[in-house]
Amino acid sequence: MATSSMSTAASPPASEGFAIVVMGVSGAGKTTVGLRLAHALGARFIDGDHLHTDAARAKMAAGHALTDEDRWPWLDRIGAKLAEGQRTIVACSALRRAYRDRLRSEAGPKLRFVYLQATPEEMRARVAGRVGHYMPASLVDSQFAALEPPDGEADVIAISADAELDAEIPMLAERIRAGRDGVR
Repeated sequence: MATSSMSTAASPPASEGFAIVVMGVSGAGKTTVGLRLAHALGARFIDGDHLHTDAARAKMAAGHALTDEDRWPWLDRIGAKLAEGQRTIVACSALRRAYRDRLRSEAGPKLRFVYLQATPEEMRARVAGRVGHYMPASLVDSQFAALEPPDGEADVIAISADAELDAEIPMLAERIRAGRDGVR
């Protein structure tokens, strides 16, 4: 998949606090991209998976998809971290527009999303190959069923989940530092 952008809004300069959610389905690389982007921008990184309750993790480990009732408190915990005013990057699936809007309402206009675009086949293979993660490959299809791609959302930068990160991360960090969200 080609790297693209869906955004036209201005990002705050990296000298100010900012909030970024690296989003996508399970296996897309949210944690890897988030960690590398946080390092490049001098930001703190939070893995949204760590903000799930033990009950939610157990539910997913048992092969059951979370419901909205499971997700709302989790999204509120993530939103509270994003709203703290620090340079913060969070890995969070944010699959549906309603979830992204909930995060936007908590974090405010400084929030930007980096959407990792992927195919079901790629993600099934990645998730099946992970060791020690509670999310089984059997739930990948439910992630794609729930996914509402952020097409047309002004605060989203889309990149391919299979992008070469050694090249992509510096370009993405520069766009965020410069406040450039337009098509490059």
